[in-house]
Amino acid sequence: MNLKRGTPVCGIIIGLALVALGTLVMLIGFWKTLILAALFAIGYFLGTVENKSDFIKNTANKLIPNKEAKVIDFKTELAKEQEQIQYNAEENTGTEENKE
Repeated sequence: MNLKRGTPVCGIIIGLALVALGTLVMLIGFWKTLILAALFAIGYFLGTVENKSDFIKNTANKLIPNKEAKVIDFKTELAKEQEQIQYNAEENTGTEENKE
């Protein structure tokens, strides 16, 4: 069976899935169907993950920021960079005057 996009078999399967979804919405309501679909998606996703503990750790590390990470104030960093550029420019003009 060829389940690539654009094939008739894929169209039939997606059509049947949408008919089932529409039937659920009509029979049990929108929100209950949405919760059922979300739980199915979570179960399917966790069922396909090989190492669940690593997946949960990686996801938690992405969602919860590191406490030791330094928060950078953009305005302060920009001011420091501008001061450094100005200092370097003044040094360069001073060395050029000494050469002459």
